[in-house]
Amino acid sequence: MHIKKQFRSRLHELNTSQIIALGFAGVIFIGGLILWLPFCAAPGQTTSFSDAMFTAATSVCVTGLVTVTTATHWSLAGKIVILLLIQIGGIGLIALASLIFIGLRKKISLRNRRIIQESYNLDKMGGMVNVVRRVLFCVFGAEAIGAVCYSFCFIPEYGVLKGIWKSVFTAVSAFCNAGIDLFGDNSLAGYAENPLVNFTTMGLIIMAGLGFTVWWDLWGNIRKVFKGKMPLRRVYKCLRLHSKIVLAMTGILIFGGAFLIFVFDFNNPDSLGTLPLGSKLMAALFQSVTTRTAGFFTIAQDKFSSASVLICLFLMFVGGSPMGTAGGVKTTSLAVMLLSLKSSLLGKRDVEACNRRIREGYLRSAMVVVCMGFGALFFMTMLLCAAMPGASFVDVIYEMTSAIATVGLSRGLTPNLNTVGKWIVIITMYLGRIGPLTLGAAVVVRAQKRPDNSHLAEEDVMIG
Repeated sequence: MHIKKQFRSRLHELNTSQIIALGFAGVIFIGGLILWLPFCAAPGQTTSFSDAMFTAATSVCVTGLVTVTTATHWSLAGKIVILLLIQIGGIGLIALASLIFIGLRKKISLRNRRIIQESYNLDKMGGMVNVVRRVLFCVFGAEAIGAVCYSFCFIPEYGVLKGIWKSVFTAVSAFCNAGIDLFGDNSLAGYAENPLVNFTTMGLIIMAGLGFTVWWDLWGNIRKVFKGKMPLRRVYKCLRLHSKIVLAMTGILIFGGAFLIFVFDFNNPDSLGTLPLGSKLMAALFQSVTTRTAGFFTIAQDKFSSASVLICLFLMFVGGSPMGTAGGVKTTSLAVMLLSLKSSLLGKRDVEACNRRIREGYLRSAMVVVCMGFGALFFMTMLLCAAMPGASFVDVIYEMTSAIATVGLSRGLTPNLNTVGKWIVIITMYLGRIGPLTLGAAVVVRAQKRPDNSHLAEEDVMIG
């Protein structure tokens, strides 16, 4: 009884970052143990402990890197477990726990409301239950629409039951940005020229990558247009600064990346060169979108030119936007750092965007996220290079960028990882999912706060 009270006391002392970090680790471990059981493997297949944990980690972290072929290695039970892990990772542990409380009509405590607030990076604590309900409605609604769209292609090809199953699995995986599929080693390569599959997948990835706050902001303004309270041309202007930055950066990265990939690989016979013009444009656009942490591919990643590989590395590292299912350091972090650079070059004291000033705290957060993300990428890449000395450096850096940004794209290294390499990638995916900022707050002891009016003596440091 004393041990139980002590455990509860220790649990109560954990901050939000530590709860999220331990929660994800716990789900990965339990999921891995379940996948390790014989009934989760297909007849004639055996699953090693490292492969089970790797699959659980890539599912919960919605990454998509796989050491065994999902379509053939796992039984139906195993695939259902993977789907559930993807869904848990996509909607988040906090939302899932809140859903259970709401379903049981339990009151959500003030502490749990604060956890919801911090996990979704919200400014206010009011209406937390409503926020969770809206998140779940958006997730399941988008996945349902995606599944219906996929079914028009998959049901005629695979039959009713198998077609529905593939449609649901692919829709959940796409919206959660997991990139795990049931089509074998070639992902969506067989649908490279299928507009329905391509644009449904891209739509789910982009919508999930925008973040729910942007959805709600857009919908609020669009409703005003329908009610005649606002002209259509003012929708963007009336959005919050966060939404404007997310939409602008998303558009620039997607279409800019697609244009560069299209140019660099236009005549590459191994990638886009043999496709018709329309299919080239679609494949380039899909590649640019999927690097936003989705993990599906229509063109094998090792077929792209070196220039396109560099573009993909950059897009993967940036990832999607906050309060969505995407990973990476986030579009807002990149935007804030670029705006800060612009202000410094122009000699301005404040960082400005759209006639608004960005708080200094957000500049520091962006710097921490980007620097910790890059630091983790550098360190884990070094470890994988040491563990896999025979692997190509390009393949290793691509693998690790994909893992830290929870993308799931690979140049073929994942199935050939040794046991040490698998655990390095598992840790990298975990670090990428819980976020550099969350990890930093969870493991670093915060320094004692100084009074606001307390300053140390200044001293000059030479720069440049």
